[in-house]
Amino acid sequence: MKISREEVLRVAQLAHLELAPEEVETYRAQLDEILAYIGKLQELDVSNVEPMTQMLPRTAGGATPADAEPELRDDVPLPCNVGGAVLAEAPDAARPFFRVPKVIER
Repeated sequence: MKISREEVLRVAQLAHLELAPEEVETYRAQLDEILAYIGKLQELDVSNVEPMTQMLPRTAGGATPADAEPELRDDVPLPCNVGGAVLAEAPDAARPFFRVPKVIER
């Protein structure tokens, strides 16, 4: 898939990037390579590949028992009291927020 110069400029605009003219061609070539690789991946036949959701424990011999269930911890909410310490290290904080320069002008 060939990506055009205009498409690179549009992506740069959406990402709020200012590209030099020579960078446009560099990024166009790199994006072309990425899209070509994705095209190759789309050609692979994965119809017989089982989806994986998480790792299963292995036995000492390296095999996964058919009835293996992963040992998961209970999901218990815990308080997170690091906000004050983090904000104390921030150069410009207005509790309970970080103050940052305005970046969206469009």
